[in-house]
Amino acid sequence: MTITESTGIKAITLEMQVNGGVFTVHPVVLWDEQEAILVDTGVPGQLELIRQVLEQEAFPLHKLSKIIITHQDRDHIGSLPELLEATGGSVQVLAHEAAVPYLAGELPLIKSQQLAPPVPVDIVLQDGDFLPYAGGLQVLYTPGHTPDHISLYHLPSKTLITGDALTSRDGVLLPFDSGFTLDHKTALESVARFQPLELDTVITYHGGVCTEQIGERLRDILQGTPS
Repeated sequence: MTITESTGIKAITLEMQVNGGVFTVHPVVLWDEQEAILVDTGVPGQLELIRQVLEQEAFPLHKLSKIIITHQDRDHIGSLPELLEATGGSVQVLAHEAAVPYLAGELPLIKSQQLAPPVPVDIVLQDGDFLPYAGGLQVLYTPGHTPDHISLYHLPSKTLITGDALTSRDGVLLPFDSGFTLDHKTALESVARFQPLELDTVITYHGGVCTEQIGERLRDILQGTPS
């Protein structure tokens, strides 16, 4: 999934120990000649694991310049405060405007009803924003799973980063997790926004990379057809 040696996008795998078991998620790293960007951060306590995985991908932590948060759930924002502390405040945080009061610790997280350790949001995102990073990213506001959820479309590689708007298993694109999605109707409307995109790859936070039958699977998901 590398575009060139100097510009690219890649899903990474975090196999985290949670409640006595392994909990696996797939954040994304994007890079260009100027910077490296991480999308989502796993549950709390993953600083050393993230550091190790990034180093394996030839991205020492000090090269990290930005972290984009897709939404407020703890498995996406949990290690954000540790990463900011470890990088000495040099990393900018980006999130949708609806996520700001949750990340700032002003409102309790919707699902846990607990306040998150406050972090500043340096760049507030809105639907349709174009981010000139790693060749170009388009912000898609995709609420439903949570009210602040965004997805990201990487234009050069035709890759969609879905966050939790979709899931996957063994390379097969699947619907969102209904048990953890707050508003199913809105979530399906958000999935419908993916159909017009030209997609070669989809990266889901839970499940990883999908490259096969993306258009067909999106159509089946929207029609409620079983996988």
